Amino acid sequence: MAANKTLLHLLHLQLLLLICCTVNVESKYIAYNTSGNILVDKLNVHLVPHTHDDVGWLKTIDQYYVGSNNSIQGACVQNVLDSVVQALLADKNRKFIYVELAFFQRWWNDQSPVIQDTVKQLVTSGQLEFINGGMCMHDEASPHYIDMIDQTTLGHRFIKQEFGQTPRIGWQIDPFGHSSVQAYLLGAEVGFDSVFFGRIDYQDRAKRKHEKSLEVVWRGSQTLGSSAQIFAGAFPENYEPPSGFYFEVNDASPIVQDNIDLFDYNVKERVNDFVAAAVSQANITRTNHIMWTMGTDFKYQYAYTWFRNMDKLIHYVNKDGRVNALYSTPSIYTDAKFATKESWPIKTGDFFPYADKENAYWTGYFSSRMALKRYVRMMSGYYLAARQLEFYRGRSNSGPNTDALSDALAIAQHHDAVSGTEQQHVANDYAKRLSIGYAEAEDLVASSLAFLAESKTNTAHEIPIANFEQCPLLNITYCPPSEGFLSHGRSLVIVVYNPLGWKRNDVVRIPVIGEYVTVQDSSGREIESQLLHMSNISIGLRNYYVKAYLGKSPSDTPKYWLVFLASVPPLGYSTYVVSITKPGGNSSVISKLHTTHGAKTGTVQIGQGDLKLIYDVNEGKLSHYINRRTSVEASIQQSYVYYPGYDKSDKDPQASGAYIFRPNGTFPIKSKGQVSLTVLKGPVLDEVHQQINPWISQSLSYYEDGN
Repeated sequence: MAANKTLLHLLHLQLLLLICCTVNVESKYIAYNTSGNILVDKLNVHLVPHTHDDVGWLKTIDQYYVGSNNSIQGACVQNVLDSVVQALLADKNRKFIYVELAFFQRWWNDQSPVIQDTVKQLVTSGQLEFINGGMCMHDEASPHYIDMIDQTTLGHRFIKQEFGQTPRIGWQIDPFGHSSVQAYLLGAEVGFDSVFFGRIDYQDRAKRKHEKSLEVVWRGSQTLGSSAQIFAGAFPENYEPPSGFYFEVNDASPIVQDNIDLFDYNVKERVNDFVAAAVSQANITRTNHIMWTMGTDFKYQYAYTWFRNMDKLIHYVNKDGRVNALYSTPSIYTDAKFATKESWPIKTGDFFPYADKENAYWTGYFSSRMALKRYVRMMSGYYLAARQLEFYRGRSNSGPNTDALSDALAIAQHHDAVSGTEQQHVANDYAKRLSIGYAEAEDLVASSLAFLAESKTNTAHEIPIANFEQCPLLNITYCPPSEGFLSHGRSLVIVVYNPLGWKRNDVVRIPVIGEYVTVQDSSGREIESQLLHMSNISIGLRNYYVKAYLGKSPSDTPKYWLVFLASVPPLGYSTYVVSITKPGGNSSVISKLHTTHGAKTGTVQIGQGDLKLIYDVNEGKLSHYINRRTSVEASIQQSYVYYPGYDKSDKDPQASGAYIFRPNGTFPIKSKGQVSLTVLKGPVLDEVHQQINPWISQSLSYYEDGN
């Protein structure tokens, strides 16, 4: 009994001592040392905090910005920028890079003068740095290079005006493969010191890891060679942190828990993980500098979780001493690489095509959403002409001007826009913005052309009274001015503008109701013109789409296409007048109509110049051509073929789609019976119409003066 009492007494004393020890230990505030600098004798891990914010993809650009439609994707760029600014103010050593100016401009315009001044100080100090600097991170396969330049210029101009700075680094981390044009024209020629990207072919990446050639000197131009080369780097995996170092509030990576009063204290484990990941990357990288891209899509919506953990990592890793960690940017990283005087492998050509695994070549997007691709390209050409006319007339900030169209075109170059890889409602949003921009630019073009046309004869430069209309729906054979004016006996004045720096001769083609018309130039000289019979296919498309556009069927149906050759000086315009004539007068020549329906054998020759094209009547196909100028004769074959997309299976889940081109066989489309030819011949052009099957028709035009 006595022994039991003694045992109980000892247990009581131990419990009391344990309680006393627990009460006496107090957690203390830890001042983290985040002032890491580059050390020449250690492996330097450059932590680059960033967010990748798609300018439309699963949600529209505005939905991403305000954070709506979160049932699709929980993303709010407003929160990112609000949160990052406050986190940077909390520690002067923290850094952050931002890329997509289309989002930043929206946020900037929402801020008070006090916040704007604060952000300017962050930019000046280098805590916040603009990288790439375009309105979006453009695709590198689908856009025209002019559009890439324009959208980059738009963003750089904003940064220069608001912050007095020019971006130094290219940051094309998410586009699906990379063009040599990006290296020399949108890299070296822009003035960038380096360009970094995330997506290269998985086999190429594996080879480069082995050879330590993920970072190279990229000579994108054979012509310019070393005079337009740029330092370029592909990331070891993608543009995300190493595995286990994601720190958004809902990420699965273990945080750095350094409070000894709480469970799961793991500083040693986290430091060991950090060092192991750093050494692993160092083994595939030249020099003692590596970059960790600390962020990914729409991260930093609660920036404190990222910075809190990076503060701790820098503090404890540097105390450990095996490697050196520091807050950094791609600019700092590039300067550190240059300072090592390392020699780098030379890269020429593209990083195309891109595949992330077997049977997964991201070439499907080269042709995804072809209508949107064409719309972007058409609006690009129109924007070029509109900007010139805006200059001639004089810019008006109150409108109409080209601002809306330039902004819409810039956004449309995004790698999930013109590429065609976005959701349907997002594609609709891009098209809507282009349409709104076009409508305003259309008013500008009309008033500017009227001003130019009247200024020739009006020395007082009074406000023009002419009303110039345009025909953006010629692709569905709809042009109210050419149909309405002429049907009511009035003359039609056509102004043809040439935005290029050289003279152009092009065929103008407009629908007309009647057959008694004539064309004259501005001096009254009659211009040779031709009337082409309107095909049933064109009329059917017109009736269907015009009704959808207007909400009702058009009152009249044109019978002909009026075509004539217009000659326009460089950066100038020419004026033509289309008038009604009396029967028997000097009217446009109606095309001679010939059809091979019912014919069994023989050939049909098309072409009035040196180039002759020969059709086989029996086959109903183009068979060969003759170039009389070069005495060359060669055969031609044309066919229509389709392929079904590969559907995923249990053995191979990779399907064909908007990103991936993976056909499952190829099958020719055969017409039922003989394909007849409808041939239209005239002084301006010859044209051949064919109905291949119920859903394929084609027309081929051969111009008098073209080879």
